[in-house]
Order: sequence, then C-alpha cells, then structure tokens
Amino acid sequence: MAARPPTHGRRRSPVANAVRDHLDDVDAEVVRLLLADARTPNNAVARAVGVAPSTALARTAALRERGVLTGARAEVDPGRVGLGLRALVSVRLGTHDAADMQAFVARLQALPGVVDVFFLAGRDDYLVHLVAPSSDALRELVLEHLSSHPLVQHTETSLVFEHRAGTDVLGLGAAAPHAR
Repeated sequence: MAARPPTHGRRRSPVANAVRDHLDDVDAEVVRLLLADARTPNNAVARAVGVAPSTALARTAALRERGVLTGARAEVDPGRVGLGLRALVSVRLGTHDAADMQAFVARLQALPGVVDVFFLAGRDDYLVHLVAPSSDALRELVLEHLSSHPLVQHTETSLVFEHRAGTDVLGLGAAAPHAR
C-alpha cells in the first residue's frame, strides 16, 4: 500500500478521525487516489494500494454503492471560458417562508453564472458563488436578480481575488488541487 504522509508526532485531525471511522485503510487509499485523479485506471489503483485488480474494482464499486464515491466529472475553469470574475454574495431575506425560500433558491440555481448556493445559519441566509465576464455583468446579475428580489432584505458582495480548493477535505493526504 502507498505510504501516507507522516504525521510527525501530530494527532490526526477530528475530520481525519471521523473519515477513518467509515473507511478502512484500503478504502481510504482508493478514495485518496481517486480524489487526486478520478481517471486513474483500476490497475494503477490496485498497484498503488497493493491489492489485486479484482479487489480494487470491488472496493471501488462498493464505495460507489455506499455513496462514498459519487461519480467523476469534468470541471470547467470559468476564467478560460470568459468568466474570470468571481464573487461571493451574502444574501439576507426579509421573510423565511419555506415555499418562498425554495422558489428563491430554484430561481438562483437556474441563473447562468451561479456556481453554488449555500444555505447558512447565522445573520445571512445564503451565500451565492457567482462568476461573470466583467464587473458590469456582475453588477447586473446582483442588482437584477438578487438585490431587487422581493424576498431579499440585504446583499453584500465580495470579490474573489483567487480561489484555492481545499487541499485535503477528508484528511487522507490527497494531492493538493490546483488553484482555480
């Protein structure tokens, strides 16, 4: 099995401990490899983990069946398709009627340029990750689709100078993703 990064006398994080409660060493290593590159061939996974290809295939299938692995997908770099401006918009609603909130989120999800919508606990209700080709387009998106919505009480827009994905969300020593 491939060696995991040394802890240098440090305890594993609570995140890593929680993951280890759900994955044995072989499954954790399969997940780590596929997080680094979801296109890794089964034979390469088997070699790296130190198991037979049939075992690696069975482990991967079981991880998919359990919902641990939920597919492989291509990611688009927004900047390379003309959407280089990123923003995070905090949204506070004036009312919290469940049906109204669901309709608001559905409307957001249908808007081109909306990358993610997070429902929050705290002062704000949503955090919306947007991409746009220019500051004018971002302003239009925020003013016409967020700030002017009848449910919205307040918005605050923060520009993103650089986006870096988490380096190891599961605490498995996965390869660090590139900056986006």
